Amino acid sequence: MSTLSRRTVLQSTGALWAFTLLPAHAQVPTLDAAIRAWAGAAQPREGRVVLEIAPLVENGNAVPITVRVDSPMTAADHVQEIAVFNEHNPQRDVARFRLSPASGRAVVSTRIRLATSQQLATLARFSDGSIGLQRVDVLVTLAACIEG
Repeated sequence: MSTLSRRTVLQSTGALWAFTLLPAHAQVPTLDAAIRAWAGAAQPREGRVVLEIAPLVENGNAVPITVRVDSPMTAADHVQEIAVFNEHNPQRDVARFRLSPASGRAVVSTRIRLATSQQLATLARFSDGSIGLQRVDVLVTLAACIEG
């Protein structure tokens, strides 16, 4: 039975860390790629989605947003999902909300963190398969989400 040297174990561990951590960081998709991945084959179209956010944010640590979607929220015509993506945070996917006709209204509110001034994209998937989209540029004076 062979024994492993301390050097071999340390080299293997270092290689494993590099293999598992570096590719994940290197593969952060662009904003447009994240939108395409979420939308699938559907072509997002401007309209029916309104992202309410201040155009100038003083502190990126807790930024209030509200998303409103023009939908009757009936069984035949409703919003199934709302997604918010960003351009420069460490992860593109900021928030996702699943809705149904029982939701009553297609309105969601939350607080998000913004790493820096950037563009946000809000999408809504409707029950007929169509996708609504709105893009908003936001200026952030005190950044959050900074990786060190």
